Amino acid sequence: MADITPSQLSDAIAQLVSCGVFSVDRHMRILSWNRFMQYHSGRSADEVLGQDMFALFPELPEKWLRKKIESVFVLGVSAYTSWEHRPYLFRFRHTRPITDTIEWMQQNCSFIPIEDERGVVIAVGITLIDATDVCLAYGELKKREKTVTDALQELTVRNAQLSALNEELAQAHQQLLQSEKLAAIGQLAAGIAHEINNPVGFVLSNLNSLQRYMGTLLDYAQGMEQLITQAAPSLEPQLAALAQAADIGYLAEDAPALVAESKEGLARVRDIVVDLRDFSRVDSKHQWEQVDIHRCIESTLNIVHNEIKYQADLVREYSELPPVMCIPSQINQVVLNLVVNAAQAYAKKAESGGARGVIAVRTGCDALDPGDADAKASVWFEVADAGCGIPPENLKRIFDPFFTTKPVGKGTGLGLSVTYGIVQAHGGRIDVSSAVGKGTTFRVTLPLAGPAPAPAPASEPAPAARTAAPLNPTSYA
Repeated sequence: MADITPSQLSDAIAQLVSCGVFSVDRHMRILSWNRFMQYHSGRSADEVLGQDMFALFPELPEKWLRKKIESVFVLGVSAYTSWEHRPYLFRFRHTRPITDTIEWMQQNCSFIPIEDERGVVIAVGITLIDATDVCLAYGELKKREKTVTDALQELTVRNAQLSALNEELAQAHQQLLQSEKLAAIGQLAAGIAHEINNPVGFVLSNLNSLQRYMGTLLDYAQGMEQLITQAAPSLEPQLAALAQAADIGYLAEDAPALVAESKEGLARVRDIVVDLRDFSRVDSKHQWEQVDIHRCIESTLNIVHNEIKYQADLVREYSELPPVMCIPSQINQVVLNLVVNAAQAYAKKAESGGARGVIAVRTGCDALDPGDADAKASVWFEVADAGCGIPPENLKRIFDPFFTTKPVGKGTGLGLSVTYGIVQAHGGRIDVSSAVGKGTTFRVTLPLAGPAPAPAPASEPAPAARTAAPLNPTSYA
């Protein structure tokens, strides 16, 4: 077997490896050219050796490549460039049986200094490794990553939508529970009112009879005293002693007053029972009717009298109002929520040493505007207090379901939310103005004719969206 020199072995390896191997001198003349370079460039070693590389291959990035090679000559250290930063040097077509958008072979290139026996760099060897497969795999991975990212984003969006729907469902559920509680309380109140009304009726009737009987008995006693005095004057001292011992004069004066006060108290109880029955109105809670708003207000104020009498005095400032088409029990609920809130505002102020307050209940009517064909006549009522007021950061949230500044267990956060829903259902609006430490005014405006008829549903209705409560911070004189 013939001997092979190390130089021949190195040359053979350089020719046979599956990557491009060539070298250049300081003048950029090609010194070596392996089979890989010959195959992909279409130029043999005989054609390129000794030739200027940039003259043979004008497509090369001359400025960048020349600078790269010269730096290896100067520094004497290897350099490297990846396809991710510079996809290729030579425009070689890749031979991968893959249909893709990549046209040219992607190349990883190394620049290696070649030194003589004295350690002087006399040439730079350059290797080109075909990285097309890696590039394609990387592109596929990026596509999959993008697909996964897009899917994850879509999943996140859908999860957020589902969470929002769940929250709306929970709010609707809580409002339904609150409505059922209110309905149950209304039924209980109506039943209690009916049960109380019966004994109050016959006790009041008995007191009327007792008042007549007492009058008759007093007349009879006075007549007997006169007859005995005339028939037997000697018994007059004894009769006077008996009358003095029984204090007949005081009894004759105080007994009718006691009966009258008892009748007045029972009449007050009867009025409260009637107001309680009107407030609940379980049998007609879904019926629209023409109603005097003042009657709704007064009925409710009688019911909440005990709630507010320790906190504030009520001041009524009523105007003459026409009847309004509404559901009376729901308007009662609105008045109740607003008045109780006003009383609680004074309760907070009292905790910080504030004085007893005043709750003003006002009413008024907005006439039709002759110049506006779409204008509707309306009435309004407002509840104003000079309590603690609402901070600006809370003013935009007071109609949100479950929003409350009360301690846990002291409030559900549904009072004003229910109020807003009722006013909206009546085609009206609710405005609020407030200043911290100065008080709050709620004004409810209702159209005389009730809400406008609902429009016919479209063939493809738009998705329902939650509408925020309108807040019109306005001072009402």
